[in-house]
Amino acid sequence: QVQLSEHGGGSVQAGGSLRLSCAASGDSRSCIAWFRQVAGQEREGVAAIRTADDSPYYSNSVNGRFTIALDNAKNTLYLQMNRLKPEDTAMYYCAAGWCGDTVLALADYKYWGQGTQVTVSS
Repeated sequence: QVQLSEHGGGSVQAGGSLRLSCAASGDSRSCIAWFRQVAGQEREGVAAIRTADDSPYYSNSVNGRFTIALDNAKNTLYLQMNRLKPEDTAMYYCAAGWCGDTVLALADYKYWGQGTQVTVSS
């Protein structure tokens, strides 16, 4: 079992920054990631880390603007979001699972946090 709890969402103007955090406890998993979802749309992978070597992966939509980081000592996952755009508005979820070659495959993630809302205004 893995327990995940996100914090740090909020409202910001376009071009601004936010940092999300996810406190993790329980069993380890091979990947831990951030997903996001807009109401009525599919959940989308944003960024992930393979815990074996802390290698990061990003979706094309956030690459170069977002940074994912894992603090193993604190069992906390972070997502630093810079140069935010209105299209980044979504509920953001922390997730953990056993991932394969496709690191941001939704089906590989079994454990989810409750989500935190990010709203970016133009």
